[in-house]
Amino acid sequence: MTAVYPGSFDPLTNGHLDIITRASKIADKLIVAVLNNSSKTPAMFSVDDRLAILEETCGHIKNIEFAAFSGLLVDFAAAAGANAVIRGLRAVTDFEYEFQMAQTNRSLNDSIETLFISTSPQYSYLSSSIVKEVAILGGNVDYMVPAAVRVRLMKKIVGASCAGPVI
Repeated sequence: MTAVYPGSFDPLTNGHLDIITRASKIADKLIVAVLNNSSKTPAMFSVDDRLAILEETCGHIKNIEFAAFSGLLVDFAAAAGANAVIRGLRAVTDFEYEFQMAQTNRSLNDSIETLFISTSPQYSYLSSSIVKEVAILGGNVDYMVPAAVRVRLMKKIVGASCAGPVI
């Protein structure tokens, strides 16, 4: 099975890393796909930065590739030869949205299945938005993000504190 795990990953959290690691164990090939989403602006990290963070954090996993995409996920997945999409679920509140997206994707291309993976309980509250807010307000994000993200977050925040708002 070739699967795509899409997301904005702005920034990558330990919850994302949990799903990536577990999905890589069930897929023959996992494509971690960074969505270039113009509706989530301004982004804290560029798409290239997010890809670099993913490579640094997960590049040691042999069956993973990294890519950026825009447009319809099913079009990207089909072009990449994927037959499955991986979606992480943190809480029941995620399910309604993810289920709706899975049904939409299935109506667009019924040869691509959606597989849901529940995040590990210790990450069930994490989101990229929460990480950014905590970091900007000076809180400790050490347990929320991989080291590669923490270092880049701190550089962004320190640099931005001299130049104005980060996001």
